Amino acid sequence: MPFPKSNPSLDRALADKGYNDPTPVQAAVLQPDAVDRDLLVSAQTGSGKTVAYGLAMASTLLGNAERFEVPREPLALIIAPTRELALQVNRELIWLYGPAGARVVSCVGGMDVRREARALADGCHIVVGTPGRLRDHLERGRLDTSKMRVVVLDEADEMLDLGFREDLEFILDATPEERRTLLFSATLPKNIVALARRYQRDAHRIDTLVQNQPHGDIDYRALRCAPNEVEHAVVNVLRFYESRGAMVFCHTREAVRHLHASLIERGFSAVAISGELTQSERSNALQSLRDGRARVCVATDVAARGIDLPDLGLVIHFDLPNDHETLLHRSGRTGRAGRKGTCVLLVPYTRRRKAERLIDMAGIDVSWAGPPSADEIRVRDRERLMQDPIFAEEATEEDLAMARALLAERSAEEIANALVRFNRSRLPAPEEIVDAGSDREPRQRKDKRERSEERSRGFNDRDRGSSEGGFERSSEDMVWFRMSVGRRNNADPRWLLPIICRLGHVTKKEIGSIKIFDRETKFEIVKSQASKFASAVRKTNDEDIQIELADAGPGKPAFGKAGPGKPRDAKPWSGPKGNGPKSHGPKSYGSKERGDHPARKGPPDGKGPKEFKGPKDFKKSKDKKRPSDKRP
Repeated sequence: MPFPKSNPSLDRALADKGYNDPTPVQAAVLQPDAVDRDLLVSAQTGSGKTVAYGLAMASTLLGNAERFEVPREPLALIIAPTRELALQVNRELIWLYGPAGARVVSCVGGMDVRREARALADGCHIVVGTPGRLRDHLERGRLDTSKMRVVVLDEADEMLDLGFREDLEFILDATPEERRTLLFSATLPKNIVALARRYQRDAHRIDTLVQNQPHGDIDYRALRCAPNEVEHAVVNVLRFYESRGAMVFCHTREAVRHLHASLIERGFSAVAISGELTQSERSNALQSLRDGRARVCVATDVAARGIDLPDLGLVIHFDLPNDHETLLHRSGRTGRAGRKGTCVLLVPYTRRRKAERLIDMAGIDVSWAGPPSADEIRVRDRERLMQDPIFAEEATEEDLAMARALLAERSAEEIANALVRFNRSRLPAPEEIVDAGSDREPRQRKDKRERSEERSRGFNDRDRGSSEGGFERSSEDMVWFRMSVGRRNNADPRWLLPIICRLGHVTKKEIGSIKIFDRETKFEIVKSQASKFASAVRKTNDEDIQIELADAGPGKPAFGKAGPGKPRDAKPWSGPKGNGPKSHGPKSYGSKERGDHPARKGPPDGKGPKEFKGPKDFKKSKDKKRPSDKRP
């Protein structure tokens, strides 16, 4: 349906901008029962809330007039949670109220406060700002709220989450009581409703969505990956989709710095946004995305709300969000204003349960798969090259002359090869990735008694002197592997298990028996994961440890061929990554740092370190010392 008539000046601005059909929230605020009333509005992210409250306050600011009077004290105040959102709102209101002669001033942290003070002193009609900077201007007497007619709280739930309640109450208490208060939020939790009851009068409630309803224009995908290959998965996702704009969300500033540097090194045109950057740097980063100079933005959750980038077709969750609301807000940066978008959650197998919980709480439909492989990306590159719009463009005389000159000097195949190489040189190389867990069995919950029996069985195996870990499985379902550490290296199942999981991209439930010998350790991997485990350990760069396939015993061939292993007479290994037995196993005897005290040279029979026999040996009691404290 066409836009309802609001004000002739605003109608012209909408027509010039190409706005023909209103979104549901824009149509709702222009209904007769919402005119000149306080509004409590919840609407889906990316639904055009900025234009909606711009239209809603027009009747109060302009009335029947088409233009504003000379600017003096501000008539409207818009409060936003972040600098980026406030500046974006400022730009939207400038074009919307431009034909009406409005003067819009922004007051945000990180910008020149003296310039803002001069702009307020010169007079304006609308002020847009963040809570902290607006309160500062109020306390210093720079912002006059005596003539304020409308106050808008944009993304009110986010402002309360960020701890701005005190600032908001201070600002609202400083404005006239007869003002209109428009409260816009993606969600309406109890604290927002309580704030509305305190500062609004007979508010008209507008709800254009069902609570926790997912965005209908976003295609959600969850991609399994190994914990140490999440960064490679980001590279392959960016290469597979080749979106004109993409945003990658991380938890911390340090993660943003690291991933941004890694993508730049691989050849991506990337920018970063985090709280440690200046406002100028953050504004330049967003502008680079808008004008196409950058294609990827790596950001913390500071950019999870309100940011509107027209060409943003892809959102990647490098780190899973902490709650489902953050998941929806991050994902809402794409699929805005009727455009389609893709949201990708990178899920290490150690975080799968958390991902499933977030997805259930958000109520979204997600398709699970492995990350795009290098071969799939190359197929996509071939399809994109064949369908490149450059082949459909009309050739000029100059282009035809150059083409004829090339054909005179080179064959058609040579020219085509050059085009392919040139196209490939502009694209970052894809990464080789293992699909972690495509055929993993669903985890079955066991009761407390079963888990207790399994733990006891595992400890009893060790107590029998076999130095085995894990649980019993049929030998037909398991494959044996060999590791180049043993008792001489103080090998112990407690720190061997994490190493096996890390190097082979498996979980504890996929590891069977662990047998520790003098110079080596043998362990079982479930047969369904053995091939991927062998592939993963071959790629490891760990020089201290070598894992290879082993024979299970006479008449039991190994799974495939074993790769070259470490010589059995290699120097003893001191534990993973140089940490040594200090943090991963029992201390060795005869330590030089502690001196060659006779009581510390080991057992008198000279057979080496005492074998580890399970956690119960370390149990303390009032009248009995630990075994390690005994002296020969």
